[in-house]
Amino acid sequence: MAADPRVAQGQVAVERIDEGLRSYMLSVYNYMGLALVLSGLVAYIVGTTPALYVPILTTPLKWVVMLAPLGFVMFFSFRIQKMSLSSAQLAFWAFAALMGLSLSSVFVVFTGSSIARVFFITAAAFGSLSLYGYTTKRDLSGWGSFLFMGLVGIIIAAIVNIFLASSALQFAISVIGLLVFAGLTAYDTQRIKELYYELDNSDVMGRKAIMGALSLYLDFINMFMFLLHFMGGSQE
Repeated sequence: MAADPRVAQGQVAVERIDEGLRSYMLSVYNYMGLALVLSGLVAYIVGTTPALYVPILTTPLKWVVMLAPLGFVMFFSFRIQKMSLSSAQLAFWAFAALMGLSLSSVFVVFTGSSIARVFFITAAAFGSLSLYGYTTKRDLSGWGSFLFMGLVGIIIAAIVNIFLASSALQFAISVIGLLVFAGLTAYDTQRIKELYYELDNSDVMGRKAIMGALSLYLDFINMFMFLLHFMGGSQE
C-alpha cells in the first residue's frame, strides 16, 4: 500500500519546524553565552585594576553604573521592535559591557576562586532549570504572575535595605531572590521557545533571539549574585 503523500509532507513540515526551533534556541544561548563572556572580561579587567575601579566604585558615579543597565533593559523593551537587527545587536553588546562594569565590584569584594566556584555552580543549576523549561510538557505560564510579584517584592525590599542595611533582610532577599530567578529560568525558557514562529523573517527572528538572550542573561546573573552572597569568600 502506497504511503499517503500528505503524511510525508506533514512529517517534513514538522522536521523543518524542529530544525528551525533548534537553530533559534541555539542563537538565543549563543547570544547569552557571549554576553556573559563580555561581561566577565569587563568585570575582571575593571575589578582587578585599581586605576579603573577606584574612580568608579568610590564616587557617585557608581550609582550611574548600577542603574544604567536597568535603563538599557527598559530601552530594549520599548524600542527593540523598531530597531534593525544590527542596531539591536550593538545595543545588546553595549548592555553586556555596561553590566560587566556594574559587576566589577565582585572582584573587589570576593576572592577569585570563590567567584569561579559560584559561577560553575550557577551554570550547572541554570542549565538544569533551562533544560526543564525547554523539555517539560507542563504549561508554566501560570508561574508568570507569581514570579513577577516575587520580583517586585525583591526590588522593593532591596531598595528599603539600602537605607536599613539589615543583614537579616539581605539574607531573606537572597533566599527569595534565588528561588524567584530559578523559577524564571524555567519559565522564560519555555516562553522563549513558544515565541518561535517558523514564518518569521531573519530580522524578526534575530530580535526575538536577542530579547530571549537578555531574559536568560538576567536570570543567570541574578542567580549568580544571590548565590555569591551565600557562598562567596570575602577578600578580607
